[in-house]
Amino acid sequence: MNHRDNLTFFLRQVRSRSNEHSRTMIILARESLAGQMVAVLRQELDSMVRVIYLLAQNEERRATLIEASVNGEKWSQQNSRAFVTDKEMVNLSQNLQGWTQSVYKFGCAFIHLSSLHDYNDRDPLELLPNLEREDILNHCRHYHGGPYESDANFSNLIPYLPKVLEKIAGNLECYLENLEEGASVKASEI
Repeated sequence: MNHRDNLTFFLRQVRSRSNEHSRTMIILARESLAGQMVAVLRQELDSMVRVIYLLAQNEERRATLIEASVNGEKWSQQNSRAFVTDKEMVNLSQNLQGWTQSVYKFGCAFIHLSSLHDYNDRDPLELLPNLEREDILNHCRHYHGGPYESDANFSNLIPYLPKVLEKIAGNLECYLENLEEGASVKASEI
């Protein structure tokens, strides 16, 4: 399979995943399944940080990583057996977005069994360090219109989660279009 075919398959799989996330979020919001809503955000963010990582690679390296993805293989470091880590991709993305790390970390806590799954009885935002909690709330207030309660808690945040997904999905689609056009960014620009 050639590079162009691999790119076509990769774009299709990312867009398919994103479309499913959008449909899933509607169902989860309707059923008030907040933990799963956050988990879906984390999955969408996973796609976005991977695409940003690809955009920061040279053409040859990008083709290698896309081929690995299409073939169901983990991404490995160049000239090494070590794998590219989520932390590495999130850090690169953080420089571009400024909010990726806090949302990703919060989402991870809902992917992996954690104290945050007790959200029906303990507020997950109260279980976070103050700086992380404020990062999440300030981002949501700035980009999604709230919650504006001074003592905002997780239940105040829940109605905004579908808007957060829309924003991530919109950013992801822009990055996919850049990838499709062969655009790239230098790590120093991110």
